[in-house]
Amino acid sequence: MAYLGETPLDIPSHPMYSKYTPKDWALLWIRKYGGFDGAHHKDWVLDQVARILNGAPVIGVTAQWDEHEPEERFIVTSSDQYDNWVTESRGEFIDGEYEYEYSTGTAP
Repeated sequence: MAYLGETPLDIPSHPMYSKYTPKDWALLWIRKYGGFDGAHHKDWVLDQVARILNGAPVIGVTAQWDEHEPEERFIVTSSDQYDNWVTESRGEFIDGEYEYEYSTGTAP
């Protein structure tokens, strides 16, 4: 089975995804990835949801193989709102360290 590459998914004109709100995207991430074992994977899901709910864009592609059905894949980028939220979540910067750690986790 040979991998043929990816094509960008036009989310704004997609019949289903164009109607998605941040809440819909967040719930999709929880449903698709929330069941993976391991705190590092749970941290990743929480971080992805935090990005989505803080205005980070979702980018989609369709992956193609020669002997396999196409697969839609998504990534969440970042936003100023998300970056500010993370900084606020970490608390005060005291003696070279933040009060709280923030983990972006590991994708499953």
